[in-house]
Amino acid sequence: MYNIPYFKANKPSDILSFMKGNPFITVCGVDVSQQPVATQIPVLLKEKEGKLYLHGHLMRKQDHTIAFEQNPNVLALFTGNHAYVSASWYTDPKVASTWNYKAVHAKGVIKFMDEDGLYNLLAELTNHFEGTEDSPAAVKQLSKEYVQNNMKAIVGIEIELTDIQHVFKLSQNRNSASKENIKKKIGTDLVAD
Repeated sequence: MYNIPYFKANKPSDILSFMKGNPFITVCGVDVSQQPVATQIPVLLKEKEGKLYLHGHLMRKQDHTIAFEQNPNVLALFTGNHAYVSASWYTDPKVASTWNYKAVHAKGVIKFMDEDGLYNLLAELTNHFEGTEDSPAAVKQLSKEYVQNNMKAIVGIEIELTDIQHVFKLSQNRNSASKENIKKKIGTDLVAD
């Protein structure tokens, strides 16, 4: 990870807010042959007893699932909006252009849930992303047979986070006039005040 002190969040809560606001993540690991594997999944971020966890589900019998069963150490990547920043927008344009972005790399240990855990997770995930448990797409609204058949193809996971690193590269190293020029080109959410 690009680790420069001035490209950091001001408060730890900013990092958690970013993670919650960008819940479609990439989970990476390695298989027994030391080959990389990855998959993209939606997750819920939870706190229990002072520790952070990610909850989601994976397809069974895939290269990533098999790898995670054999090596439970994973890296979860959270990414958000990003934009090219032309040096021509700086007050002194005779430097390299760059890219503004926010990213969080969360290392952790993955565990697999039992069938009850998976069912509860599916209900919670659906309610969370639907915004209500009364949605016609809510798990409790679906037939038991349909849910059970689909659960055969997936497994619930919990990742206990052991290390969180981040970079919020938002032109913090530029002067006020350059920042204002950048804001006009790419908007305010990717430029520090």
